[in-house]
Amino acid sequence: MSGAVKAALKWLSIGVLGVALGATLAYVTRPAPPPVGVEGARVGEQRPPLSHAELVGDQIGDLASLDQFDGKPMLINFWATWCEPCRREMPVLQSAHETYAERLVVLGVAMDDPLPVAQFVRSLGVTYPIWVGQMDVSQSQKRWGNPAGALPYTVLVDGQGVIRWQHLGEVNETQLTEALALIF
Repeated sequence: MSGAVKAALKWLSIGVLGVALGATLAYVTRPAPPPVGVEGARVGEQRPPLSHAELVGDQIGDLASLDQFDGKPMLINFWATWCEPCRREMPVLQSAHETYAERLVVLGVAMDDPLPVAQFVRSLGVTYPIWVGQMDVSQSQKRWGNPAGALPYTVLVDGQGVIRWQHLGEVNETQLTEALALIF
């Protein structure tokens, strides 16, 4: 190979390497996607309104609103019976309800049909309030900072109505204890 060809190949290799390196750097330094909550309420903001049908026995009852809990800290959990992580975390939420009954409202908002919800909460002995809906629950989640609508999704609100913690995914006892320390 002649010297000129070797030099051209060297410059070509350096050029290709530079383009590849530039593309890699552009990928690495690209801004991260917006955090959960960008399309809705975020930690530190006032809670949005929330109202859904209350589960009474196996039936849908009256429309209930969070306004009835004003002045109290609230732990709101969006879930469904067909969501396995939701099902696994229910005993943790029930335990929080029992432990903090006088100081904390635990509320489940199910995106599901009332009958399977009623059967499931009865089988687990869930005693905190459960509200039920379908697509309206998905819309509520978006307003509450979960634009993807994935489940489970849990939000902690202090007694002044300010969101203190948002969690997408299954909540374990340690995570919940740490979150509750933010308000107690």
